[in-house]
Amino acid sequence: MGVVLLRSVVLYLVVIFSLRLMGKRQLGELQPGELVITILISNIATLPIENPSLPLLPGVLPILTLVCLEVIMSFCAMKFKSLRKLVSGSPKIVIKDGEILQGTMLELRLTIDDLLMALRSNQIFDPSEVQFAIVETTGSISVYPKSAYMNIVQEDMGICNKSENPPCVVVSDGAVMNKALESIGKDTDWLSSELKDKKLTIEQTFLAMATDSEVCVAIEKEGNIGK
Repeated sequence: MGVVLLRSVVLYLVVIFSLRLMGKRQLGELQPGELVITILISNIATLPIENPSLPLLPGVLPILTLVCLEVIMSFCAMKFKSLRKLVSGSPKIVIKDGEILQGTMLELRLTIDDLLMALRSNQIFDPSEVQFAIVETTGSISVYPKSAYMNIVQEDMGICNKSENPPCVVVSDGAVMNKALESIGKDTDWLSSELKDKKLTIEQTFLAMATDSEVCVAIEKEGNIGK
């Protein structure tokens, strides 16, 4: 039992390390080659766990080999466009100027239900409102609506406001996020002062978010309520 547990921990760490080497992507954003490597790694990792009689090293080496191949392939794909196109494919236009390109949909084996679902996820229910819809190499669909159906932004109304960075988390469950504080040019003394104005201490704070000028969100821990 202890051997199986130890093997599980070792292989878990190896798989996590391997996936980190491949880069941060959501499952739906994986290129075909990355998806294949991920599936192979998961299958190979289970073999030494299911069969304790197998040596651990032969189970780890194939995982590291596959990851090295993926890293090398990714590097080569960055350097050679033809290889990148061969491995990952290229984006395809499925809607142009409001017209669905049925030939492209047939080539991609994309159903009308898949296309309409992607449009609805972009708040579009009529294909004629779309200027361009492009199927990316990951399989996701990017939608660019016609100008008449785009949302109005402040620039369209002649409103010019100063651009500001979004608030960042400076306290998480009573712990100070020092790097976040440094990024907005503040320190713990400033943070304590801001929280004091809200009748909180750092330890009593469940979540605090701040801009470079103020703490805009401060949520008290539930355990502190009523004390």
